[in-house]
Amino acid sequence: MFTFKNFNIADWFSFYRLFAAPFLLLFIWFDLRLIFTWFLLISYLTDAIDGFLARKLKITSSRGSQLDSFGDQITLVIGLTGLFYFETDFIKTNLILIFIVFIPYIFQMIIAFVKYGKATAFHTYFAKFSAIVQSVFILYSLFFSPNYTLFYIMIGIGLLETFEEVTLIFIYDSWTSDVKGLYWALKDKRRLKKQYKED
Repeated sequence: MFTFKNFNIADWFSFYRLFAAPFLLLFIWFDLRLIFTWFLLISYLTDAIDGFLARKLKITSSRGSQLDSFGDQITLVIGLTGLFYFETDFIKTNLILIFIVFIPYIFQMIIAFVKYGKATAFHTYFAKFSAIVQSVFILYSLFFSPNYTLFYIMIGIGLLETFEEVTLIFIYDSWTSDVKGLYWALKDKRRLKKQYKED
């Protein structure tokens, strides 16, 4: 039975990102660029806080990992929506390159749902680094204007992170959360269903 009492403090920071999502969309709708950007910054900060609290207080869980990942994805989509609305010319100019990045990402999402029935929540170091670079680029673009150096760095790191994510999906037979990266995955006993059951 669903009850909010089952959620811990780290989960509530993830909930904030979901709660803030419609308000962020309203800020875009009413063309409130600066307000949108500041609240987007707060959403990004909660992403850092919930993971830190979960590890510090030892309250990590598969549910929390899924909630965190869902909040991240929603915030990323809204951040990109804001970027598209407020920096339309930049997006149109670089549309082909943006699609090149999004096609592998969509492919990764599809194979995750086919294999696991839900999105991944590996939370690798590379994924965290990629998220930081994405947020820095989006926030810098919204506070000031798009920077092509940051843009190309974000594209390159995003592609590498997506390829790592796809590789991990093929490596793990069952849904697994909190994998540090490929190096650690190769030594992780959770990789195979039989090994996971024996443990």
